[in-house]
This record gives sequence, structure tokens and C-alpha cells, in this order.
Amino acid sequence: MRRSFTLAVFLLTLGLPAGAQVSDSLKYKSLEPYDFHLQYLRQDSVLLIDTREFFEYRRSRIHGALFLPPSKGFDAAADTVSKAYSLFAYCYSGGRSARALLFFHDKGFRNLYNLEGGIVAWRKDGFPVERKRVRKKK
Repeated sequence: MRRSFTLAVFLLTLGLPAGAQVSDSLKYKSLEPYDFHLQYLRQDSVLLIDTREFFEYRRSRIHGALFLPPSKGFDAAADTVSKAYSLFAYCYSGGRSARALLFFHDKGFRNLYNLEGGIVAWRKDGFPVERKRVRKKK
């Protein structure tokens, strides 16, 4: 009896801190390339955001992606884009895009999707990328 009570108290203690904060995984959905692509096609109002730096974006990118690097800040985009849009973000491996989506979540966006593994996983799964060089606007 005492052992089960101790176990119950221990499990309850473990669960309390988790309930106090909203997990990042509840703020956006992280999807594998195939599921990311399907979800993107299903949505009506979408923006595909490339959160890498220009030298990375310039080499290759997913067709239709909007270049929006973290070094330029996301404030202007968050203020001009409707919150009704679904935002799909990717970077090289998934970390920068996840941080970008947390920023957009804090600004009131709720339909947020991260490409798990980034463009590396996208290419590995055989999805196409654009390789035409892009010039930087002055």
C-alpha cells in the first residue's frame, strides 16, 4: 500500500511541471517531408518560408519559398501577413525554422508547420529543389 502511494506521489510530481508550460510541440507541427508536402497542398492560404541565410537560399530552395532569414528579423512579416495564413517553414536541418515558428506563434499565428530535417531531409526523400541562381537585391 505504502509503495503504491509513494509511486503515485512520484508520478504526480513528474506531471506537475509539464502542465505549467505549453510545449513547443504544441505550438507548431513538425512533419516529415512527405507529410509536410501533403499538408502544404491541402491548405488554402499558405506561405512557404525559407529561414536560411541568403548564401544557402541562393544555391537551392523549395519551389515557391519566400526568403525570410532570421538575420533580417521577422517583425515586418508578422505585422503584414494575415494570421489566417498557414505558415510552412524550413531551413537546412530544422532548427532555425522551429525557432522562427515559435516567434510567429508568439505573434498570434496558429497554423504553423516545420519541415522535420529541413531541406536536407527534403532532398534525401527525393523531393525537387530549384537550383537556378538568385541575385541579391541591392
